[in-house]
Amino acid sequence: METTIRLNQATKVELDAFKQYKSESYDELLRKLIYLVKMCEKEPKLSQKTILEIKEARERIKKCEFYTEDEAKKILGL
Repeated sequence: METTIRLNQATKVELDAFKQYKSESYDELLRKLIYLVKMCEKEPKLSQKTILEIKEARERIKKCEFYTEDEAKKILGL
């Protein structure tokens, strides 16, 4: 089941800035944000570290500094 929600334009712009890739759906994005909020509630110290790691990973992705699945398998010998 799907539904429609109303967003302020500024909210949409903020959400778009969190997308890791152009075709990422808002559902995927919101699920990630919900996951992070729940983590922050359960493990605040761990969550700060995790949030920092996610930000760093997002920056690497934006700069195209990552391994493809095939490259990672080769490095790991799989």
